[in-house]
Amino acid sequence: MAFVQFSRVSLAFGNRDILDSVSLNLASGTRAALAGANGSGKSTLMKVLAGTISPDGGERAIQKGTHVSYLPQSGIVHAGKTLMDEVETAFSRGRELLDRFEAIGDELASLNPDDPRTVHLVEEHHAVQTALEESGWHRRRSLAEQTLAGLGFSVSDFDRNAGEFSGGWQMRIALAKILLERPDILLLDEPTNYLDLEARNWLEQWLNDFPGGFLIVSHDRYFLDSTVTEVYELFGGQLKRYAGTYTQYEKVRAVELESLIKRYEEQQEEIEKTNDFIRRFRYNASKAAMVQDRIKRLEKMELIEIPESLKKMRFHFPPAPHTGRLVLTTDKLGKKWGDRAVIENLDLVVEKKERLVVVGRNGAGKSTLLRILAGRDADFTGTVNPGAGVLAGYFSQDNAETLTGNERIIDLLEAEAPNELIPRLRDMLAAFLFRGDDIYKQVNVLSGGEKSRLALLRLLFKPLNLLILDEPTNHLDLHSKDVLLDALNSFDGTVVFVSHDRGFIEGLATRVLELTASGPGIASRVRNFPGDYRYYMERIAREEAGLEPDGASDVKAGSAKDEPEKKSANALSREEDKRLKSERRKLEREEERLMGEIARAEDELTAAEQHLADPAVYSDGEKSRAAQLETERISALIAELSASWEAVSLQLEELK
Repeated sequence: MAFVQFSRVSLAFGNRDILDSVSLNLASGTRAALAGANGSGKSTLMKVLAGTISPDGGERAIQKGTHVSYLPQSGIVHAGKTLMDEVETAFSRGRELLDRFEAIGDELASLNPDDPRTVHLVEEHHAVQTALEESGWHRRRSLAEQTLAGLGFSVSDFDRNAGEFSGGWQMRIALAKILLERPDILLLDEPTNYLDLEARNWLEQWLNDFPGGFLIVSHDRYFLDSTVTEVYELFGGQLKRYAGTYTQYEKVRAVELESLIKRYEEQQEEIEKTNDFIRRFRYNASKAAMVQDRIKRLEKMELIEIPESLKKMRFHFPPAPHTGRLVLTTDKLGKKWGDRAVIENLDLVVEKKERLVVVGRNGAGKSTLLRILAGRDADFTGTVNPGAGVLAGYFSQDNAETLTGNERIIDLLEAEAPNELIPRLRDMLAAFLFRGDDIYKQVNVLSGGEKSRLALLRLLFKPLNLLILDEPTNHLDLHSKDVLLDALNSFDGTVVFVSHDRGFIEGLATRVLELTASGPGIASRVRNFPGDYRYYMERIAREEAGLEPDGASDVKAGSAKDEPEKKSANALSREEDKRLKSERRKLEREEERLMGEIARAEDELTAAEQHLADPAVYSDGEKSRAAQLETERISALIAELSASWEAVSLQLEELK
């Protein structure tokens, strides 16, 4: 079985330990996520695993013949070949195998059948032939077409020069090549960053069918929950394994760190009181000794650190100015790109407090529609009619790029933030990944991603009642997305948005507007689905299965108010309600017990894996087998406990 093993790997930058005696085993069948706060060293660890960075210490053992492929976050550019020719370079190993296969065949043809080398060459010939078939060499064109289509490329793109594609599409090309290599172990650093929903869904299915192993970094919780069965968290240079999905990891980790969070909060309270004392009495001569004592105490204090994702941070928008029920309407709205109709005869009604998500394949006109609704594109037919008193704010990646100036981030936001938010400004900046000295950066030196986060944060400070957001979660980590989602759900205005993050859509949308642009044999179409995103996906699945007509009644994009409210058929009796509450409490206690046992078993597994990674153990066959059996026993226990925990969690969900 193919595997890569890392034992006690260490790496430091200056006086900071990025990796501190980290051990990790990746093998065929591994489905793992790498988690950690922004700046914790996840990308550095991926590079060490890929062999592009040498660690300061530790060992890297790799099974002979194991092929490892690595996709970085960004920075890959392709040029000089057509798109199809470029991705077919992923089959270079197949070309080598074919050359070897033919060379062995020629050598066999020249040998006498009684030659002692014949048996060995025949065996090698067969092995190379098998490897050649598995490499996909003979199906390379078909595999390349399927992969490119799955990642959003059209047939007309295949003969384009690869250098014509923008940065995000360049990374899609790189991802296509990595997948087509069919390695034994995949290392993917934020592969979903540049993918739309359709491409993410395709990649999700590809990974679930992939027979090899993978380690992935992603800020898409839904994607991770759908693909991984274990999570490795990098925190303070240490790496720890958690069994289960990403959501299960978050729950177990929260319980595990409950006491740490409590001590952190107590320490923060003590620091605040001490600093307050120092500020009040710094210039009081009679208190000078006491002030100095407290300053020394602060300097000697060993600070407790917790992951940023566990620091509870919430904020609310300024109150939304009053509007009428109708926030936005369009009448026979149309938009063309040359002869191609992107939007035709759109009659849309958006009502107060709706959260309308616009969906559709790449090129369907989602961003175009948002620009028109925001007043940024006047080249259309029909009319757009804002309601009385509507104050709209618009966010897009392109709009963020226009930010310029020599002001520092903190100065800019202090001048714009409402007075009640200024005391929490640094926490909000941290939630949007501006931490430490980052807040003193000048606007004109910010990267594209930093400008995007800053533009979004500025928008959230303004007293608006309509937010039009095009991909607001790009460049945000999971914690930042949670902060944004919580704020948008509590916003008392209206939201129209586009996103490729399914978890974010499911957490926010109350109605879905589906766009289909015209194409060969396809007419442009707009369909309205009154209901959340899960309802939309269920409808689409039923349509594809032929269980429901193709939504002809949904052509008019009217208000969700037209949909009758679903009412409960029966009210629970008082006794039944009391019984359910008792059952819920019992299940909650059982859930807490199981999570504690899982955490303890995880600690045992970490110790067992460290024991297995000891050279004195894995170099001794008998000790290695015993250690492996112990690791497997604990893993089986964790799987059993996790299954019990999932069953209890499902029962709890059904009782809510």
